[in-house]
Amino acid sequence: MAGSSSLLRAAVFAMALLLLRASSVDAFFDPFSIFRARTEGDILDPFGVGSTGNGGADDVPEKPEVAQTEVEEKGAARPNTMGLTRVPYAGVPSKASTETTVLRVNTRDDKADGAWTIVSDNSGVSAMHLAIMRHGRAVMFDTVTTGRSLMRLRFDNCRVDPRAKKPNTTDCWAHAVEFDYNNGAVRPLKILTDTWCSAGGFDAVGNLVQSGGYFEGDKAVRYLSPCDTCDWVEHPRSFADGRWYATQQVLPDGRFAVFGGRRSFSYEFVPKPGLFNHQSVPLPFLRDTTDDVENNLYPFVNLLPDGSIFIFANNRGIILDHKADLVIREIPQLPGGARSYPASAMSALLPLDLRGGKLHGGADPEPEVIICGGAPTTSFKVGENGDKLMVALRDCSRINLANQDARWTTEDMPVARVMGDMLILPTGDLLLLNGANRGCAGWGFAKGPVLSPLLYSPGQPQGSRFRPLAASNIARLYHSTAALLPDATVLVAGGNTNAGYNFSGVDFPTEVRVERFSPPYLERHVATNRPQIDMRSVPKDGMRYGTRFPFRFRTPVAAVVEADVMVTMYAPPFTTHGYSMNQRLLILAITSFVADGWSYGITVDAPGKPELAPPGYYLVFVVAKGVPSEAAWVKIQ
Repeated sequence: MAGSSSLLRAAVFAMALLLLRASSVDAFFDPFSIFRARTEGDILDPFGVGSTGNGGADDVPEKPEVAQTEVEEKGAARPNTMGLTRVPYAGVPSKASTETTVLRVNTRDDKADGAWTIVSDNSGVSAMHLAIMRHGRAVMFDTVTTGRSLMRLRFDNCRVDPRAKKPNTTDCWAHAVEFDYNNGAVRPLKILTDTWCSAGGFDAVGNLVQSGGYFEGDKAVRYLSPCDTCDWVEHPRSFADGRWYATQQVLPDGRFAVFGGRRSFSYEFVPKPGLFNHQSVPLPFLRDTTDDVENNLYPFVNLLPDGSIFIFANNRGIILDHKADLVIREIPQLPGGARSYPASAMSALLPLDLRGGKLHGGADPEPEVIICGGAPTTSFKVGENGDKLMVALRDCSRINLANQDARWTTEDMPVARVMGDMLILPTGDLLLLNGANRGCAGWGFAKGPVLSPLLYSPGQPQGSRFRPLAASNIARLYHSTAALLPDATVLVAGGNTNAGYNFSGVDFPTEVRVERFSPPYLERHVATNRPQIDMRSVPKDGMRYGTRFPFRFRTPVAAVVEADVMVTMYAPPFTTHGYSMNQRLLILAITSFVADGWSYGITVDAPGKPELAPPGYYLVFVVAKGVPSEAAWVKIQ
């Protein structure tokens, strides 16, 4: 085979039964062809294999049949029936699956360590992508490329497969579900175009706006509204460039910008439904940061308080004025390795503290970005050559982007980690979980699952910020996800994608179990005086920028004073591939606090401008003595 380093060569091996004829795997594409314009053949056959060379319909990879596990699964469900199928037996665990990392928790202090529970043994679809909707459901979806799932669509609502050789061939497996995280109930959703490795975010009215993907889905924009009967509405030809492994960022005016993707060194704005972009905006930075394994995919993107955009790809970043299409300044390189997919570090914008500002005007909070873990630059190349997997990166670095001369400050985590998830908790602490200590992102390119979450306290001095928490017993490596819930627990799902939802003969079977992690602040002896928001007191019309926002809360067993209380608002993100897009937490200024026994009237300042908090629905928490309430959904406009 031609010596080259395709980013997804691992996927070719893992999905050989689905995408390729074994006899046709002659060569992989030249990695330097990523700098050339994409042809139709590139879209139909991105790996450069199984092609007749004419770029036509005959070049579409063939999908052989996938082995079934139940007799009734050989055909579609009967009309008006749908539902879950059994989770196949996974077989005896392999040696690699038992080589896990569990960190010792500190038993010499009286601090709680958190707890794990299983919400569901079968979500129907493995959660490669995850988002929390405001009607009490999580949306989970993966890709149509890997074949079947464990959830059947209704017989009269199947999806037409555009890649099948026979016209009008239908796919009756669901590839997306709406998941009730309170009781584990699942409702199938119908995806038309391939969402594999796509992006997303919430608009100003709470709709999930979802972009890009693979094959017929790489230029698509999809909409899902928060209701019990809603389903996807798709616009498959919305973008000028394909957006596979791109990042979607909400802007102050409520629009979205989508950055990057495979061989897409550009960005563009999500058009209005039914419209399409004629051209994209070139972004040379993305070309400059690519390499022979494309270590610049799923760039880390954050909206800054002045309205500019921070973009980090591979090992360095820029600050972009998207209105003027101007790079304001370059951010110093972060040494040590690569951080973007497939090196897959964790990253977030640290909480924005508004308590020092004035309601109208005043200085913006100083934005600080954190990036933890990742992989050596050559990790993917070493893995594809079948060599011993490289140890992941252990460093964790921060930079204050308000400082023109800022440099990265670095410390080590207790364990190396790649493909982890990083969530901001209502308290302002960060939770790091999932992932592995060796390898990088890719199909079978990582081992050494890290089962222990880490609590990171950004306000503590170096050397005191990390604390290991109670470990899960489920390995979640590639394509695992996590999301903060309104009750301040964390939903954990997905991981270990295999072709045809394979549960046997692999080190890490496709994961459909869904867990809930209760952080230490919710352990019983800590949370006895957990605050409770009076939901009836929350203004029905939500927040308005630069105004006061009053409401009430109570504590059940003891009084608290203003100094004990913090009010935070959290933007629910869209999470995939270890990155939570549009995630941000703001700490609001308290302007009035009136106690009446164990009941309290409180008023906070709403953020003064959409650059601090783009329009949309947020989770507002009251945190009393380090314990968060359940959140109120509040719209800011």
